[in-house]
Amino acid sequence: MKAILMTSPGSPEVLQVHDVPPPQIRQARELLIRLKAAGINPIDTKLRQRGTFYPEQMPAILGCDGAGVVEAVGSGVQQFRVGDEVYFCNGGLGGHPGNYAEFAIVDERFAALKPSSIGFTEAAAAPLVLITAWEALYDRARLEAGRKVLIHAGAGGVGHVAIQLAKLAGATVCTTVSTPEKAKFVRQLGADHVIFYRETDSIEAVLNWTNGEGVDLAFDTIGGQVLSQSFAQTAVYGDVVTILAPDSQTDWKTARDRNLRVSYELMLTPMLRGMTQAQQDQAKILRQCAHLIDQKDLMIYLNRTFPLAEAAAAHRLLEMGSLMGKLVLLTEP
Repeated sequence: MKAILMTSPGSPEVLQVHDVPPPQIRQARELLIRLKAAGINPIDTKLRQRGTFYPEQMPAILGCDGAGVVEAVGSGVQQFRVGDEVYFCNGGLGGHPGNYAEFAIVDERFAALKPSSIGFTEAAAAPLVLITAWEALYDRARLEAGRKVLIHAGAGGVGHVAIQLAKLAGATVCTTVSTPEKAKFVRQLGADHVIFYRETDSIEAVLNWTNGEGVDLAFDTIGGQVLSQSFAQTAVYGDVVTILAPDSQTDWKTARDRNLRVSYELMLTPMLRGMTQAQQDQAKILRQCAHLIDQKDLMIYLNRTFPLAEAAAAHRLLEMGSLMGKLVLLTEP
């Protein structure tokens, strides 16, 4: 099969097309998936730059997100049959091969039926951002109706999903963007208040919006100084959730003074630690989101697609930053 191999850490040029043997079913509950598309996420570019979580296992096939058709099933598979259309977040961290390829092996417990109302490209763009936003808002922050929520970078991959999930929970949503085009986009998703962070003091803007109190929940999808800003933008006893590691300049004093509950969201933890039940819980999230997508209550914005052979070009575009929505590799010609 054709696959994109990462032969060593480095620039996007380390991603090259190779012919490799197709994967084989080795466990009773495994599915062989003929991939139609693979989502591209910032974790892919970070692993390409610095090396994977399993540097001793090289070369590697990146790509956590995939969507395709069940080609074959193991002897113990119960939930799926040949021909089913599925989507999932599995592999791509340097151990289990990822989805920048024509075929993949996935444990049936970690896959979900693809939303029937969308194509494989949108489905492949969805899993990691759906799970990340869902866990951050609903599990980490325990979001309830009537809360005021700040979502940083609302037009981005995680951000545009988070806006929709927050609105579905009955929250009032404020978000930050950089351009009028993005402002229009997030308003269409349901954002109630939009802040142009390049032109405005975002801390002051949030405090003005909340009559000086701050939001009940701030969701940091950017990291760096934005985490410290989030502390200053959040009400006393509020929640801050970040998907990035804090840096050495993080203003922990403000977080303490405000008695904030600070949570981390890394949806890769179950995969990295082999936590089977947690991975099954994430597949349940995908099933719930598939229902929301098919009901037209949730959408995934697909920015652009690339042929499999142009994975390097896709990485270069993602690394430029400021993208709306998601990028996807088409794994079939």
